[in-house]
Amino acid sequence: MNPVTNPGLVHVASRLSFLETLGKVESTLTAQGLTIFARIDHSGEAAKVGMDMRPTQLIIFGSPKAGTPLMLAAPTTAIDLPLKALVWEDTDSRVRVSYNSPEYLKQRHGVPDELMKNIAGVGTLLETAVA
Repeated sequence: MNPVTNPGLVHVASRLSFLETLGKVESTLTAQGLTIFARIDHSGEAAKVGMDMRPTQLIIFGSPKAGTPLMLAAPTTAIDLPLKALVWEDTDSRVRVSYNSPEYLKQRHGVPDELMKNIAGVGTLLETAVA
């Protein structure tokens, strides 16, 4: 899969290992006061059914104070909120962090301009985590 060809997704390369990247993403998010609602270990679940999958985990995070106004203004945003960061390793053992671009979410759900500030900083946070 060529991650560059996925419209609406942003992919950030990490120079860290998979586990280091996962830890840095989580610690960066919580340091900013965001809640980690869940972490889904896709590769771990695949292993439980005898399937091999490159390391892949989804972090579901956010802030009800920031997300609720978006869902009130554009109820369908609830399908994409809380925000998500996918930490994954490709077939060349490169680690990436992928997330939906705020602009994509704005277009997809018709989020009002004045509420975009509530999710606009996600990219900066995730890029900081892997820098």
